[in-house]
Amino acid sequence: MPLPSSSVAPRRRAVLSVSDKTGLVAFARRLAQLDFELVSTGGTAAALRAAGLVVRDVAEITEYPEMLEGRVKTLHPRIHGGLLGRWGETEHRSQMEAHGIAPIEVLVVNLYPFEQVAARAAGAGGVERGELIENIDIGGPAMLRSGAKNYEAVAVVTEVGDYEAVVGELEASGSVSLATRWRLAQKAFRRTAAYDAAIAATLGELAAGEAGERVRVGEAELPARLQVDGLRLQSLRYGENPHQRAALYANPAQAGGVAQGKLLQGKELSYNNLVDLEAAWELVGEFEPPAVAIIKHTNAAGCALGGTLLEAYQRALVCDPVSAFGGVIGLNRALDGEAAAAIAQLFVECIAAPGYSAEARAVLAAKKNLRLLEVARSAPGWTLRSLSGGWLLQEPDRTLWAGGEWQVVTRRAPTAAEAEGLRFGWAVAKHVKSNAIVFARPGQTLAVGAGQMSRVDAVKVAGLRAQLTLAESVMASDAFFPFPDGIEEGVRLGATAIIQPGGSVRDQECIEACDRMGVAMVFTGQRHFRH
Repeated sequence: MPLPSSSVAPRRRAVLSVSDKTGLVAFARRLAQLDFELVSTGGTAAALRAAGLVVRDVAEITEYPEMLEGRVKTLHPRIHGGLLGRWGETEHRSQMEAHGIAPIEVLVVNLYPFEQVAARAAGAGGVERGELIENIDIGGPAMLRSGAKNYEAVAVVTEVGDYEAVVGELEASGSVSLATRWRLAQKAFRRTAAYDAAIAATLGELAAGEAGERVRVGEAELPARLQVDGLRLQSLRYGENPHQRAALYANPAQAGGVAQGKLLQGKELSYNNLVDLEAAWELVGEFEPPAVAIIKHTNAAGCALGGTLLEAYQRALVCDPVSAFGGVIGLNRALDGEAAAAIAQLFVECIAAPGYSAEARAVLAAKKNLRLLEVARSAPGWTLRSLSGGWLLQEPDRTLWAGGEWQVVTRRAPTAAEAEGLRFGWAVAKHVKSNAIVFARPGQTLAVGAGQMSRVDAVKVAGLRAQLTLAESVMASDAFFPFPDGIEEGVRLGATAIIQPGGSVRDQECIEACDRMGVAMVFTGQRHFRH
């Protein structure tokens, strides 16, 4: 139906179509109070009507019903013409009036949650292929691109966090400033680019298949083309050093994790805080019983298990209380008041935990600068590292040993207590920078030698750092011993059992050295370098 020919623009119009309805009703109500006509689709329209707002369906505007199970609804000239048309230009306005196209001043779109479904597809159970495909939004990105292209006339809102800025400017001055519209347009193009990149990356890891088939992301071959997508969460004060700029980004296809943790207390997290928090969080994630890791410069100053978090913390702390000062703590259980009271006695930079009790929050509230990060578990994805001129991509290091078990290579097998210590020490060594040596007993690190250029030196450093007796300890090495000297030094320090991957041309010499000293040794068949 053509618009009446007039030099006066029709009623102001806002189109709203969102999957995330957080803050939607309050925002739309303020638009309505400014005499905006609200136009919407499906669940968004239903939510607005349920709140008592007057809404026109897109189908009423286009005079075409939603069709093909909702796949086609906004792809119409009366929508895209309203977004792309320049009402202030005579030729545009005459064509718009002739075809019944009214200008759209505000567009609010957040897209189908493809990234969230893709994140579930990376989990253990996967998702149905049809669910993944149906969460590819078509109309939403098209509208965003149209509105953003015409930013001089359209305010394009893609994030809930921008609602207040937009409606606030409308209430204050009657319009959204050009500077804000330009900022929003840039954000819209970044969003559609990231969305397309996530789709390309996810589908690139899947083979063609039937609807209803369950699929998992991350099991396919390495991608032929790498699509890197990140949403900037915040600019950081600086990077590793004050002269380096830095920012924190979230992977929109992966929920949870340290990057998307919730800061409950304390000042802004730094680049180095985040790196250490990741190391702490990943280490405690290896264990089922209550576990605590104290991290300094990404390496374990102590890690332990306990019947309670308090016991685990106390056992971790005594490993190296000097290095623990100013460290970062990771816990695999919600922090309780008892453990919080003990931690409060030490100067700690940050804590990462899946939750915090009310008692723990009250205890730690007095330490204003202590950062408390609440972290949700996330599915492991590819690990990425930049190089000059490119990137390195690899699978995360998920398993502890090849085939799920070790091989006893010495005449003497480990005792039950030694075996328990070896399993624990091996899990910790996986998270220590190479060359890595960990002395342990069941559920407790005793000394750690990290990041040395030779393996025997890593053993010696662990001995020098030891605050507890290493007598009758076990020793874990992240990679093979190239010579027996590292084994001999470990035994001299007190180790009675050793765990290592094996694979050296001198393995037999190392085995013979252990047999000569009456020491048990097992091979895992899998190393854990961490550079």
